[in-house]
Amino acid sequence: MNLDLIATMLIAGGLLLLSFLHLSNVTSVNRRANLLFGIFTFQWSTFWLDELLFSEHLNTTSAVFIILRTFQFLVPITFFLSVKFYTEPDTRLTWKHGGIAIAPTVFLLYLLFRPSVKNELFEVGSIVFFLGHSVFYIIWAHAKILKHQRAIKSFHSYTEKIDLRWIKYITYSFIGSATIVTAYNFLTKAESLSIYINLFFVAVVYLVAFYSLRQKEIYPQGIELSDIVSNNTLIEQQTDVPKVKVIEDADLHQLKEKLLRLMELEKPYLNSELNLVKLAEQMNLTTHQLSYLINNAMGENFFNFINRYRVRKAKELLKNSDYDHLNVLVIAYESGFNSKTSFNNTFKKMTNYTPTDYRKSSV
Repeated sequence: MNLDLIATMLIAGGLLLLSFLHLSNVTSVNRRANLLFGIFTFQWSTFWLDELLFSEHLNTTSAVFIILRTFQFLVPITFFLSVKFYTEPDTRLTWKHGGIAIAPTVFLLYLLFRPSVKNELFEVGSIVFFLGHSVFYIIWAHAKILKHQRAIKSFHSYTEKIDLRWIKYITYSFIGSATIVTAYNFLTKAESLSIYINLFFVAVVYLVAFYSLRQKEIYPQGIELSDIVSNNTLIEQQTDVPKVKVIEDADLHQLKEKLLRLMELEKPYLNSELNLVKLAEQMNLTTHQLSYLINNAMGENFFNFINRYRVRKAKELLKNSDYDHLNVLVIAYESGFNSKTSFNNTFKKMTNYTPTDYRKSSV
């Protein structure tokens, strides 16, 4: 039994199936981003399909080789574009984005002029060019994910399954695998990847499939995304540039008092799915106005504002002996959190205690 062949088939088959699921938007969320991610995973699969289907046609001067390698060169671009649509769903691709075609065009010309380049120099040049191009887009995509993870806290009270953490792990695996593959190509003369590298990719591909299909809709219907992004007033991003007043100072205090009363009397924070849109409806404000109110009157972002109330509620329950029979997960749900992980992380960040340690310290 050829284990390397089995691993190759598992990777190619898994990526093709994942591509189909994303292209058909089986999850019915993040439609345009899923379409790009489906194209990306199909392109990614060709790195193993060429071994299965085209190995005898892949001499460096054949048309199949040139077309396939150019197609594969686009993988980092479609990956980056899928990230861009996940993080910025209002994006409109225009002629201004035409610069992304420059590197693929240069690479295509490099392949076409292959006969005039020495074989060893051609191989080294191809690897370096492809690796540099890939790393550039991977780092750019990673930066967008980090920015996204900060931005979602301005309109969501939870981050699990919407923070695109799984894509960040993809970037780590890409950089790691690119390093391994490059070293492998330079240090060995073998035509195919080793079994160990293929097994590594089997794990990566199926983890990507698992997490990408769990991805929830990131931006709730009704969110004024362009306003929130363009006028981002997150505390960690404050600058000396004067901000446009969305609410006059005379009204800001009144609305602050109204919001605080709402939080105390109606306790909307107990809804684990609470987001800026839902709270804005209760306040009869636009999402932009509510975001401005929380950032400027409360001095924090939406995520921290809501979760401080949840942590306060959890502390009350943890200190109350009547609730000693309830485990930490039940306390989390009773306080408005939607998972034990988010509860533990948020509670410790705001109190420097884990919920369990806090309960013990209150005995």
